[in-house]
Amino acid sequence: MKIFLIGLMGSGKSFWAKKLSALLHIPAFDLDKEIEKIAGRTVAAIFADEGESYFRQKENEVLKSFEGKPNFLLATGGGAPCFHDNMEWMNENGVTIWIDEPPSVIASRLKKEKSHRPLIAEVADDNLSEFFIRMRGSRAPYYMRAKYHLSGNITEKDFMKIIRSNE
Repeated sequence: MKIFLIGLMGSGKSFWAKKLSALLHIPAFDLDKEIEKIAGRTVAAIFADEGESYFRQKENEVLKSFEGKPNFLLATGGGAPCFHDNMEWMNENGVTIWIDEPPSVIASRLKKEKSHRPLIAEVADDNLSEFFIRMRGSRAPYYMRAKYHLSGNITEKDFMKIIRSNE
């Protein structure tokens, strides 16, 4: 089974990919980490040196390199579904799950990580929640195309119900 986890940065995609990987005994990947391995530098460095357009092209290429892999969980970057034909491609090639955490929760999680996150590095701490409210609004039309949407108090059972229904 191919499972793509989507949602805003800080929504828990990498956390859930690792946790579900152990339960399902299939490998988990983080799309940004895979891009960093191939590029030999961080996402922040790629953004700074080459710009977002270059990064989004690399993201699309690395995403589609998963086509030949048989079973995996992939935590995508928050913007991945919003560029090129990524969302359509993920829906055609696997199960897509939108992890939808409240913007205030995401803001509190990411305050300490801002320097590693190019899109929020310059956002004042007091403005983070508002930033994520706006980001969610602009990305929701893409995220809503996911086959499944999880929000609220998300548990392992929520994911397992989706996975069992797709086996």
